[in-house]
Amino acid sequence: MSNIIKLLPDSVANQIAAGEVIQRPASAAKELLENAVDSGATKITLSIKEAGKTLIQVTDDGKGMSEIDARMCFERHATSKINKVDDLFAIKTMGFRGEAMASIAAIAQVELKSKVEGEEIGTVVVIEGSEIKGQDPCQCAKGTNILVKNLFYNVPARRNFLKSNTVEQRHLNEEFVRISMINYNVGFSFYNNDKLAYKLLPGSFKSRIAALFGNVYNERLLPVEQETDIIKIGGFIGKPEFAKKTRGEQYFFVNGRFIKHPYLHHAVNNAYNELIPVDSFPSYFINIEIDPKDIDINIHPTKTEVNFQDARYIYAVLHAAVKQSIGKYSLTPTLDFDVIPDIEAAFQTLPSDKLKQPTININPDFNPFEKQESDFSQSKHSYSKPSVENWESLYQKNDNPDVKTNKSDGFQHKNIDPDSVYEPNKFMQVHNRYIMCNVKSGLMLIDQNLAHVRIKYEEILDRLKGSKQHSQQQLFPQNIHLSPDDLQIIKALDSELTNIGFTIEEASGNDIVIVGIPTDMVEDNVVEVIEKIIENHKANRDNLNYDKNINLARSIAISSAIKSGTKLDDREMQEIFDKLFMCKMPKVSPDGRNILKIVTVNEIEQLLAKIK
Repeated sequence: MSNIIKLLPDSVANQIAAGEVIQRPASAAKELLENAVDSGATKITLSIKEAGKTLIQVTDDGKGMSEIDARMCFERHATSKINKVDDLFAIKTMGFRGEAMASIAAIAQVELKSKVEGEEIGTVVVIEGSEIKGQDPCQCAKGTNILVKNLFYNVPARRNFLKSNTVEQRHLNEEFVRISMINYNVGFSFYNNDKLAYKLLPGSFKSRIAALFGNVYNERLLPVEQETDIIKIGGFIGKPEFAKKTRGEQYFFVNGRFIKHPYLHHAVNNAYNELIPVDSFPSYFINIEIDPKDIDINIHPTKTEVNFQDARYIYAVLHAAVKQSIGKYSLTPTLDFDVIPDIEAAFQTLPSDKLKQPTININPDFNPFEKQESDFSQSKHSYSKPSVENWESLYQKNDNPDVKTNKSDGFQHKNIDPDSVYEPNKFMQVHNRYIMCNVKSGLMLIDQNLAHVRIKYEEILDRLKGSKQHSQQQLFPQNIHLSPDDLQIIKALDSELTNIGFTIEEASGNDIVIVGIPTDMVEDNVVEVIEKIIENHKANRDNLNYDKNINLARSIAISSAIKSGTKLDDREMQEIFDKLFMCKMPKVSPDGRNILKIVTVNEIEQLLAKIK
């Protein structure tokens, strides 16, 4: 029997390793930027073309590499960070595995130029697909300049799995932000297709956050500081009033390395309990300094996940630190009982004969029992109440063989229980949350919020399928500040948003201006709607079944629908009822929750029998 186990060639082994370390252009950029930071650089420049697919170039003014080091850095497990096993438990630098450069060289065309300070001549190494094409002396500046061209050129299957330039650009932006944010003592520049996207000067942690996300953050941040025998916590959190409906501005660093940690995220979120809405997310930019022996950062190839020896202790200290910061700096509303002297003096000196009893104007003809028109019923979009004939035309058709039918009353009813088509005798609102009405078999309860979400959802989907809708121009256009990633999302959804009725213009930096909104939208919740659109897009964009129109309609419907707790009059309840049963799927909300429930007379009798 012949032997079948063989040792893989280095080129193949490197390509396999590259699959773990280099998943996309952003992965390569991350490794190169981290190496530049470890080199002691004071200035680092990242340049990319075609979202990193054609070129990724990182230039630094760090310590540089000698001729031998420049060649050795492309060998697997070659690193300057580790000499013995114990060093694995005292790591404070970024790239320590010694796999990054070998992995990049295995799937790209790489040119490296480097010179050590004090040397007259540097060295240039050219390598393609793990094969050294040449190494020669060259003239270059102190530090290192690495060009990575045509990523995955020799692995076409991997290249075909890369996403669109917009998606890959988003990942590159995020990696740049993560690394440049915490290394605020280093100057960073970022060029995208020869256009300067970021120019970050060395400064403080807070100034770096403001440079990345906008100067408005100078006023939005609260400092967080806490030190114990085991950890030191420093950084900033957002004031509760600036919490957003979108994720994305949550950054944890451990010893200067970006990490993801849901458990610690909960510690911060929980500190904002009852201070922000349930579906909002606070901003935070927090660095945790801890002895490297108390953590394991080698549990994931991208090194974004860590294990703490005592995560519960870290949770408790972090939660307390955030809570303390909110209490100390955030501005719990206070009552001022001091009397302004000028006002007090004015009352004291006013002659008594000049004082007048306040009066009010009343309308003697006002009758509180007369029907009053409500704002809801005076909406700009009229609706037609389904008559008996309309019910017949709506529910006799049965184009879908999977739809249940019931012919007990002569009709075939689509999507809903036959009982729901009977005209109610009266509407009643229960706890400002449910609409209750009398139907043939008992009582129907309708969740007013979910019903309105379903109505708005189907209306918006219809608009997206049709032509451009009318927009109501804002008397006072609203300015919204976005992160770079969020701005790209709004740009990607521009045609759909325009079709619905939004008019959005770009301003300076990452700001947008809402000039016009859909005609049936309330101005007060425009920011909430935009944030919900962005959040839904983030949560679903990597889903294979992602549909922009569906997610857009769902986001706007949820944000703009009437809320539970809103008082409705009979006319408003009638409108919701009629519009709901003109929907294609009146029984369930877009997220699958039941909108209505019929409590039969038998169920009511059984309930009363139990009480007796």
